[in-house]
Amino acid sequence: MASRTGLRSAGWQAWILGLLWLGHGLWVVNGRWPGLGLLKTLDLVSGPVLRVSAKWEASREARNQRVRNLAIAEEEIARLKSRVGLFELQEAKEGPRRAEAEEAIRLLGLKQQLPLETMAARVIANTRNAPFGGLVIDQGSVLNIQPDQGVIAPEGVVGRVWSVGPRQASVLPLDAYNASTGVMLARSRATGVLQGTGPGMAEIRYISSQEGVQVGEEVYTSGLDRIFPRGLLIGFVSRVRPRDSELRVEVALSAPLDRLHLLLVLPPKPPIEVSPPAVPPMGPGKGPQ
Repeated sequence: MASRTGLRSAGWQAWILGLLWLGHGLWVVNGRWPGLGLLKTLDLVSGPVLRVSAKWEASREARNQRVRNLAIAEEEIARLKSRVGLFELQEAKEGPRRAEAEEAIRLLGLKQQLPLETMAARVIANTRNAPFGGLVIDQGSVLNIQPDQGVIAPEGVVGRVWSVGPRQASVLPLDAYNASTGVMLARSRATGVLQGTGPGMAEIRYISSQEGVQVGEEVYTSGLDRIFPRGLLIGFVSRVRPRDSELRVEVALSAPLDRLHLLLVLPPKPPIEVSPPAVPPMGPGKGPQ
């Protein structure tokens, strides 16, 4: 019994001694005021945890703010898309009217430049893609329209009246295979006959191989066919090739035959010499697209 009691006493003494050493260590670490030291220890331990928590909270708030900003941005984008759609719809409605108004202004300017009694006409059908097709205008014999009257646009010569009804007429364009027009070259003033070869293109016949024809050279009406006065723009030379005693002169027509809406009809058998309108601002060799 004594030995057991001694062991128990020794054990308790060891625990008491350990607690004393632990208390002494804490006292050494924390100083004379253990409460303040304990607070410092807690601050030291909790500081990193608080900083991590603050950063996590700031990150979460920033993420929430980005989500809110994204929602606002998506709402604004949807609103802008709606407005753009309305603008595009309005442009689709107003675009053709605006283009026709601009074309009418150019046509009026051309009419004022020509000292001839011309008549404005609207293209009501374009059948150029069909065999022997052409343009149909809204003027006819009721207004004294006759076959072989010249038809022009602000960009250049279009063709001639082919057949006439009471209130409409068909126009044979310059690029039709059965169309022919008297023309002359700008530099040499050499004359020939223009014949249609396909969409937007034609070819001058009867030009001597001795003539110096250049690519990009302007081609005008000669007035010799008594359909057009002299000096109206036909187009630009796009290619020159010798062929026997003649030159094969290919011409890109200046009038955009596929996009015309308003035209001027010249009077029958106009005088050969009139003051021609100015050449439209187009580059050499540029015909209809």
